[in-house]
Amino acid sequence: MRPNTAFRALRGRLSPGEFAAAVRRAAREIGEQVSCDARYVGRVESGEIRCPNYAYERVFLHMFPGRSLGDLGFAPRAAVRGRGARGGSDAPPRTSVRPGPSGEPAEPPPPAPAGGPAPTRPRPAPLPPFPALPPARARTPEFPAAAVAEAVRLIRLHDDRHGADDLYARAGCTLRTARALLPETAPRPGSDAERLHAAAGELALSVGWLAHDSGRYADARSHYAEALATARLADDPALEAHAFSNTAFLARDTGRAHEAVRAAQAGRRAAAALGSDRLRSLLAAREAGGWALLGDSAATGEALAAAGDLFARGTADDGPEWMSFYGEAELTGLEAQCWAALGDHHRAAERARRAVLLQDPHFVRNTALFTAELAENLAAAGHPDEAAAAGRSALALLQEVRSARVRAMLDGTAERLRRWSGNTEVEAFLTNLRPISA
Repeated sequence: MRPNTAFRALRGRLSPGEFAAAVRRAAREIGEQVSCDARYVGRVESGEIRCPNYAYERVFLHMFPGRSLGDLGFAPRAAVRGRGARGGSDAPPRTSVRPGPSGEPAEPPPPAPAGGPAPTRPRPAPLPPFPALPPARARTPEFPAAAVAEAVRLIRLHDDRHGADDLYARAGCTLRTARALLPETAPRPGSDAERLHAAAGELALSVGWLAHDSGRYADARSHYAEALATARLADDPALEAHAFSNTAFLARDTGRAHEAVRAAQAGRRAAAALGSDRLRSLLAAREAGGWALLGDSAATGEALAAAGDLFARGTADDGPEWMSFYGEAELTGLEAQCWAALGDHHRAAERARRAVLLQDPHFVRNTALFTAELAENLAAAGHPDEAAAAGRSALALLQEVRSARVRAMLDGTAERLRRWSGNTEVEAFLTNLRPISA
């Protein structure tokens, strides 16, 4: 896979997020609808997307009049036709479902047949190399912030695709380098030091998330607290809201229900002046997760209703760059978690199934997570065949993903399914799970 250097040159000095915003503005000018974000820009520049779909093609040619797709560094459409959504071309998907947040068609993982090996997906193109910050010497004043921000972007790209288990140690080294660059005093507004604090705080949250997803909960808690302290020192409400969102999610996952509610509410206060309905929606969904863990169905329903209303009111444009994962699939998956915590596993399974169908194929780890949630809830609801089939689909995704959270959920599903151990589908799932859990 060759990087698309021509497209990267057109971005110039804009950040991937700024360029994505320009793409969305250009789309509105010609009546197109694309949900371009920094991750999509990264996938184009890395060469993962060799040819855009027709909507993106029209937008890019509008942005750069007089140029062809070849001038923009893309391959001819005929050369990539048939590669499907995962290659970024416009070839029709095998199932008709709505587009994911990057504007490309989404599709669920293939069903697992009874007996036989678990199904596999075509392997996606490789990502850019994992980031490492160079030594601090010989830098221009603005370089550290830009380098740290780029490291955050690449860490998130790798996490979306591969999960956290194999990334945490390497990302931690990057964070230690970034810490050494931070000044000891509060930064001046608008300064390079302020931008460096913001980037380092986001890096701490990214590393904390890798710890969270790989089951290192004490480390995650420490990294989230570090990011919150950085936000307070820099008087950065956007970073503070992000830190509280992650803290609330960790609290829910570790059974600290009251802390989850308080952290989400604090995040909503920090986000109040930021003008992002999508951010406020996510924080309302985080609060719902805490209420569900407390068994308060009325408060859970109220928070989920607020999350849904705010999501519908907002657009992909109004959220910060780190929120590109938060589309309808993610909101639906969080709803599934709430209903599961309240014991309504039939409703939780319905929401988890919809989350799988809505998910953008780029977010492989989240697809695996929602599929594992579906299996878990189907097992709890007494549907062993469907639960085992969904479990085997999740196992197939673990060929690409390393996530302790997903493995733990599948282990829990296996425990529920052992009562049906004579069932053909269940036996196939348990057999395929053993090497993963060993």
